[in-house]
Amino acid sequence: MPSQQQLRDFYVGQDVGDVPKPALVLDAAIIRRHCQAMIRAVKKLDVGFRAHVKSHKTAEIAEIQVGDKSLDGNFIASTVLEIETLVPLLRKLKAEGRNVNVLYGIPLVPSKVTQIAKIAREVGDGSIAVMIDHPAQIDYLPSFSAIAKFPASAFIKVDSGYHRAGLPPTALNKQGLLNKLADSEKQGHARLLGVYSHSSLSYSATTPQKAMYHLINEIDCCKEAIQRHLQFFSQRQLVISVGATPQALSSQNLLQNDNSCPEMATLRNLLLAPFSTDLGVKVKVELHAGVYPLLDMQQLSTNAGMQMRSPQEEVAISVLAEVCSVYNDSERPYPEALLAAGTLALGREPCPDYSGWAILSPWRQSTPGPASRLIVKRISQEHSIVTWEDKQANSLDIPLAVGQVVKLYPNHACVAASFYNFYFIVDSDQDPDAASIVDVWVRARGSDMTDSIALSRAQ
Repeated sequence: MPSQQQLRDFYVGQDVGDVPKPALVLDAAIIRRHCQAMIRAVKKLDVGFRAHVKSHKTAEIAEIQVGDKSLDGNFIASTVLEIETLVPLLRKLKAEGRNVNVLYGIPLVPSKVTQIAKIAREVGDGSIAVMIDHPAQIDYLPSFSAIAKFPASAFIKVDSGYHRAGLPPTALNKQGLLNKLADSEKQGHARLLGVYSHSSLSYSATTPQKAMYHLINEIDCCKEAIQRHLQFFSQRQLVISVGATPQALSSQNLLQNDNSCPEMATLRNLLLAPFSTDLGVKVKVELHAGVYPLLDMQQLSTNAGMQMRSPQEEVAISVLAEVCSVYNDSERPYPEALLAAGTLALGREPCPDYSGWAILSPWRQSTPGPASRLIVKRISQEHSIVTWEDKQANSLDIPLAVGQVVKLYPNHACVAASFYNFYFIVDSDQDPDAASIVDVWVRARGSDMTDSIALSRAQ
């Protein structure tokens, strides 16, 4: 693949509709707006923030996510490649006097220890944190500290009901995990940061109140985990790290200074003081989220933020595709169109808000349609079928032409983005039509094994 600079030299200034397709496009203006809103919220609420990078996998968006110099540079990554991509940014943030920490967000496995420890040694003490939810994982920490030359920071993973990873609040000391972690700290191999929960149960939310309820539940589960094991946490300063994009977005509702529903008052009090009585442990809440800079159709379906608007205004990620064929002449039971973009280009993740795989934007569509919108109704590996969402509109022709370029809003940004090596960047603040390419951002993409080889050669 060409270098990022070569991509920039070739594409910047071109019309985005002219690039090879399918292509993934990001609107930097929307990304900035979402990141600025999150920064305002966490500062106003006086909570910590940790930005997940797994959705976009770019240093450029990661830097926007922590764009206020009063914030620490705290991140979460799902692959070693993502962490390696962040290293220049971490150095920059440290030079600004900020604390930096990247959590490897999957419970620790032995094949990753050497890789992340070498990165930690390169960036500095406290720069890498690991996830622990089984006592056997603590056996890997001496290797980390031997390579990094300092302890591994650690979060204990709490299962707050999603059942993907972690321990229930009642069983945090599974097989003596907390005893073993305490011994590891004494030996200089570990440094406990706090407890961490990620619950995608909020993806099923449909109102701000439900999204706030899920955030309240996560905080309560982490509180219970600490309260039930106080003997291991007393006289400490701990972080309760909670969230996913719907929960984090729901916290922005509190800026309206309104207690019109019970969830708002409860959540505001929890964020301000997680424990109402002095338990001998200092606790600060930290929110984490990843897809919020981009959003997607699934995230819009949660209605987590009271101010959320249309996809055109809120979704920063889109896929450009070409119309291969149009079937408006009774070849089929109702009109359809064929696009040269399928599962690989869009992903195959459902959205509870509608029965389809992507929504067509009105971008550059000269023929206004009815109240119904066009959706990707059926999907295959390399192509997909467009129909009207409302069956009552099925008698109407599909207002598309062969060769036309259309913009699609995917259901899940993380999955859709995984197909692409790089993103075309437009900026609707500079260009309301969002047509001129202003930059090209390369994502961390590939195997951690490849990165391991590169790290080994660098030693």
